[in-house]
Amino acid sequence: MRTTSIAVLLVLGLAAGLAAHADAAKPAAKAGPSDATLIKSAMSAAPAAIGKNATIVTMAADGTMRTIRKGTNGFTCMPDNPATPGPDPMCGDAASMEWMHAMLAHKPPPAGKVGFMYMLAGGTDASNTDPYAEKPTAQNHWIKTGPHVMIVGADAAFYEQYPKSADPDTSVSYVMWAGTPYQHVMAPVK
Repeated sequence: MRTTSIAVLLVLGLAAGLAAHADAAKPAAKAGPSDATLIKSAMSAAPAAIGKNATIVTMAADGTMRTIRKGTNGFTCMPDNPATPGPDPMCGDAASMEWMHAMLAHKPPPAGKVGFMYMLAGGTDASNTDPYAEKPTAQNHWIKTGPHVMIVGADAAFYEQYPKSADPDTSVSYVMWAGTPYQHVMAPVK
């Protein structure tokens, strides 16, 4: 299974998704997936009890979020980005969405807000050391992760109890992007 961290979804996925959405806006482009297909994809990121009541959003061509379905449980799910090599739907609570928006804007994450994210469908590959890496290099420690959950936005001391290897054992919990404002715990699930 091809896998990812939030980096690809947020950085590479965003860039590729924006390009794909921009191309889709051209008159000769074929129509994208239906809202029902997008909802099903987005819901696959989280346990059914979370996904069925989550807000479902997708990225518009200008980088803004389009709400497909309003939810009631405080979680927001995004469908797979078809421009990335593997499945990468994600679902996060309100604090994790603030964290994600800060990362996309290259701003500090909100202080004192710990967030939780699901990526149970897995995703594509990403750098374990550089949140903004766009492709593998000899220096950016591209890794593969399977289905996982993430804890984001915790105080730096929280991350001290987890491994911080540039080339981690992805079968156990570890810190991704250690030492950056966007460090977070990646916890594999089966």
